[in-house]
Amino acid sequence: MNVTVVPEDVTPADILRAGIEAAKGPVSLACSFSLEDVAIIDIAHEAGLKLGVFAIDTGRLNEETYEVSEALVERYRLKIDWYFPRHEDVERLEREKGLFSFRESLENRHECCHIRKVEPLSRALSGLAGWVTGMRKGQGVTRGGLAPIELDELNGGILKINPFLAWNHEEVLAYTKERNLPVNRLLTQGYCSIGCAPCTRAIKPGEDCRAGRWWWEDPENKECGLHRR
Repeated sequence: MNVTVVPEDVTPADILRAGIEAAKGPVSLACSFSLEDVAIIDIAHEAGLKLGVFAIDTGRLNEETYEVSEALVERYRLKIDWYFPRHEDVERLEREKGLFSFRESLENRHECCHIRKVEPLSRALSGLAGWVTGMRKGQGVTRGGLAPIELDELNGGILKINPFLAWNHEEVLAYTKERNLPVNRLLTQGYCSIGCAPCTRAIKPGEDCRAGRWWWEDPENKECGLHRR
């Protein structure tokens, strides 16, 4: 169910501010260190908004992603709350199915994503009144129905805030360049949407941003479970 708080034609800063005010409690950014997430941190810092930041270390992230994290910590004196998969679940998965079971079937990929992302997210969201994402409508067919501020009924009815939903990749990139923000070095190598290293590749000319994620799957399946609808 959507919550109509602000129209979509306002700025990301307006959406972020309205969402934090509407939540009436602690709000955190789910940070994967994308262009959008870096921009959200900058906006919150400039506006003096009270926004926590958490990140999920799946155990399969690129080194370049960690570099962005460290740059943000240094620039903003940022505190990032890191969450990790339960080690016993990762051990069981890899012992029983190997290191690349996620490429064998959609079911196996969902299992891996659940262990490495979804379960840690549930712990990260515990106690929050709202969370912020960098999702955009233009990122693929699975994200066309986004609203600026939504009720996330699958995560306890807290608010879900999507400040950049109406922007395109070029607009977000221009913002990060204008503000001289730290960005992932893989973006200069043809990457657009960056997740776990084995599940992310550079995109080809004409492909959408999400084409580099789980490229062996159909577009309608390209979600990890963090943003179920």
